Amino acid sequence: MTFGQASTADEVIAGIDLTGRRAVVTGGASGIGIETARALAKAGAEVIIAARDVKAAQQIADEIKAHVAPLDLTDQQSVKAFTRNWAGPLHLLINNAGVMAPPLTRTPEGWELQFATNHLGHFALATGLYPALAAADGARIVSVSSTGHLFSPIVFDDIHFEHRVYTPYLGYGQSKTANILFAVEATRRWADAGIFTNALHPGSIVTNLQRHMRQEDIDRIRTEVGASAFRKTPAQGAATSVYVATSPRLDGVGGKYFEDCAEAKPHQQGEFNGIAPYALNLETAERLWEVSLTTLG
Repeated sequence: MTFGQASTADEVIAGIDLTGRRAVVTGGASGIGIETARALAKAGAEVIIAARDVKAAQQIADEIKAHVAPLDLTDQQSVKAFTRNWAGPLHLLINNAGVMAPPLTRTPEGWELQFATNHLGHFALATGLYPALAAADGARIVSVSSTGHLFSPIVFDDIHFEHRVYTPYLGYGQSKTANILFAVEATRRWADAGIFTNALHPGSIVTNLQRHMRQEDIDRIRTEVGASAFRKTPAQGAATSVYVATSPRLDGVGGKYFEDCAEAKPHQQGEFNGIAPYALNLETAERLWEVSLTTLG
């Protein structure tokens, strides 16, 4: 069966049995994270919602018969506690949580919030969970990126906007490019251990992610870049995440970027879709990995 823009998470996972599989969904208490966690649990997976708001997460977990674990991606001690407390194999890691276009905000370390949350927090989580992923004998990591990666490559000379003017969308774009580059390099490093990582754009969905954005900004950006007018429901927005996490067609596939349940085509000038070449550059991916390790100490 072919899936596309309007497919839902339930449709892409139909017929797939995840009994005996364990899955972590970051940000699984809101937006497409809820629908991702719901679909995985419905297919039989043991789902752990990793969330900062444990109370909100518990309400969702009770509804879908999942578990909750506290995780604040901007707090490295929280990430270390999560990975330290994990026991046993992990089959699916869905790096779903994120922040989009806030005013300039820094973590206690001085890191720009979007890069710290969207990339560094998930990087620390995945590397900390490596033994559990390697023990799964065929693990997948799903990196929820965005077509917003087209806004910016990684600006290595000033990742955290210490010298250049901060623009929320440049910061967001850079962090989403990092999500894709992580998938590229994680697959290169970890494929021999049976761990494959892919990235994706979930589509245009109205969720709490846009809480920092004014409607006029959203409309202006969509007009300027020619974004599709098609708005997905959260269930449709979760479809590509679930597809990348579970489809048998992607066994042994990694380092790719997906849109609408299919591998994305190269970005074309004047369009707001596809994959930018800088987001798949092998040298850039390796450099980002090393910079991330150094940054986290």
